[in-house]
Amino acid sequence: MYDFDELVDRRESYSLKWDVAKRELPMWVADMDFKTAPEIRAAIEKRAIHGIFGYTIVPDAWYEAYQFWWKEFHNAEIRKDWMVYSSGVIPAVSSAVRKLTTPGENVLILTPVYGMFFNSIINNGRNALECPLHYQENVYSIDFEKLEQCLADPQTAMMLLCNPHNPVGKVWDRDTLARIGDLCAKYHVIVVSDEIHCDLTAPGKEYVPFVNVSENCRQNSISLLAPTKAFNLAGLQTAAAVVPNPVLRHRLWRGINTDEVGEPNAFAIDATIAAFREGRLWLEALREYIQENKKYVCHFLDSELKQMRVVSVDATYLLWLDCERLAGSVSRFVDYLRESTGLYIMDGKEYGQAGTGFLRMNVACPRSLVQDGMERLKTAVLQYDIISR
Repeated sequence: MYDFDELVDRRESYSLKWDVAKRELPMWVADMDFKTAPEIRAAIEKRAIHGIFGYTIVPDAWYEAYQFWWKEFHNAEIRKDWMVYSSGVIPAVSSAVRKLTTPGENVLILTPVYGMFFNSIINNGRNALECPLHYQENVYSIDFEKLEQCLADPQTAMMLLCNPHNPVGKVWDRDTLARIGDLCAKYHVIVVSDEIHCDLTAPGKEYVPFVNVSENCRQNSISLLAPTKAFNLAGLQTAAAVVPNPVLRHRLWRGINTDEVGEPNAFAIDATIAAFREGRLWLEALREYIQENKKYVCHFLDSELKQMRVVSVDATYLLWLDCERLAGSVSRFVDYLRESTGLYIMDGKEYGQAGTGFLRMNVACPRSLVQDGMERLKTAVLQYDIISR
């Protein structure tokens, strides 16, 4: 029904991902090499034909589309008056950091974690307090003793949570989220939960919205949602903050509007409504396709390249590769990989010191590109193994 094997030439389209040399294969930044759902393209085309692209309001239909999607797809209730429009998840994170903390305070993050969290914290004069995840036998978990120590620090004012967790692919369960919520409430630490990857769990694997876990979670949190990752719409810059606590919501609303990131562009509203109202069949097919790509990589590594292994296939279209068995420095290998084969993937150190020794690879692309990428990876690993001995 949907052709995810289609190769779409993204060069010369001002694509950040594909702004690379001709021989290079980019599998780094988190956007997909698939055309978005036909229903979304039709909505955008209809808006474009109108021909006038002036200032745009946020209509009731936008709120209702989010409410419909979270009820139908995630069995979660979202009230209209909880929602605030933002031009993106990271703009909203940065606004929250600026408005709800003060310079010099700590913003806690569970590392390895999405690199832009560091930018939002450090660029605003706050301290990035890293609480490394516990990693054992290919499984990540939270060290709650360490987490409580970090939260108990009077300088810690906010926690940025990634749910599901980018880059490790972890879907946090309800009990884990409840413990986080209780500890943050106990120590008066606001939770900002980035849930942009929530629609990209493996088929049959469901995420738990932080706001629905408990009263502590609901009253002490900001949840950030968007159609942009799941439907490949990052360039349209659209997101929503869900904030049940009215005092917290007002403060965030003030921050977003002070930072001028509260106005939609002319296409953002129509695309969001189409995604959440009409995109479910496309998304379900996409998730199946991505899962098969992940299985291909797992099988390839197991049979052809035992120097690496996939940590999780539960969420996101990003694979976190454990390179413990790789000879030599992983950071030097990333550079060697790109120079020698043209394969461009991310060094795990970009996600905090806890990411040292890992790689992040995007497999949201036609399977022929995944196959090409794995062959390039194999070639580089075998050559690097000889060089490093």
